[in-house]
Amino acid sequence: MAVYTDVSDEELTAFVADYAIGDVLSAKGIAEGVENSNFLLHTTQGFFILTLYEKRVREDDLPFFIGLMEHLAGKGLNCPQPVKTRQGQALGRLAGRPAAIVTFLDGMGVKRANAAHCFAVGAALAKLHRAGADYPVKRENALSVSGWRPLFEQARERADTVMPGLAQAIAEALDALEQQWPTHLPRGVIHADLFPDNVFFIGPELSGLIDFYFACNDDFAYDLAIGLNAWCFEIDGSFNLTKGQAMIAGYQGERALQDEEVAALPVLCRGAALRFMLTRLVDWLNVPPGALVRPKDPLEYFRKLRFHLRATSAADYGFSR
Repeated sequence: MAVYTDVSDEELTAFVADYAIGDVLSAKGIAEGVENSNFLLHTTQGFFILTLYEKRVREDDLPFFIGLMEHLAGKGLNCPQPVKTRQGQALGRLAGRPAAIVTFLDGMGVKRANAAHCFAVGAALAKLHRAGADYPVKRENALSVSGWRPLFEQARERADTVMPGLAQAIAEALDALEQQWPTHLPRGVIHADLFPDNVFFIGPELSGLIDFYFACNDDFAYDLAIGLNAWCFEIDGSFNLTKGQAMIAGYQGERALQDEEVAALPVLCRGAALRFMLTRLVDWLNVPPGALVRPKDPLEYFRKLRFHLRATSAADYGFSR
């Protein structure tokens, strides 16, 4: 389970007592996700999600995330809503960590995405970009290109223990991306982590988006590149062009990509692959003692990066006019 902080029954009961959501019946650690400690909280009034914020989530950023979920829901996007205490507070502290309770969304993530799933995700991502356009609070992306070299320095000395030659390969990719990264693309609020475990479906219908704790202000097309990386590769490491076509078509149906975004897509996809490879590599090399967590394989994203390095245009991802 992806739980870094254990919570005693007594602490949990005292924490939940501040909320008008009934008495605690159970709290079960949720296996998905590696950044925070998440629990499925069952009370006499139903189900909720309890999150203790760990690792890369800065406490100062939490009001941005909480407010964003409220803003997006007000625009019609189905996402979790913060549950406030009897005193009207959306954030508290539990077991020494910042913590919040949010509403539970029906649905489940898909294990084997098909083209229809990818189309729906592309459309939902574009709707999110449009809905967040007038969100007034700003948060820059700490894990964009300027943040990748510090991550690499954390892992450089031991990178070759994961795969011989990995450090040199990362250094070369990073040098190139720092030179090639676009600087004037359309931008606004992005999700920045829209992986299959953060999108719920009920049957064939997309029922909601969750886990906004990497949301920030960055390039819209970079968010699409993250989605192409997360949804459109097969288990054998090959890129599924049909899925890529579907995701881009779904996105384009809600927000048309501009010419400069289309031209930048291969570079953005390389950057997205490197970003997740680096954070996974740091996690792989630094699992906290006693953490009930399974770090994700950084080499999955190294293999994706190799595909992106061969891509020459957005057509390689399924874009067509």
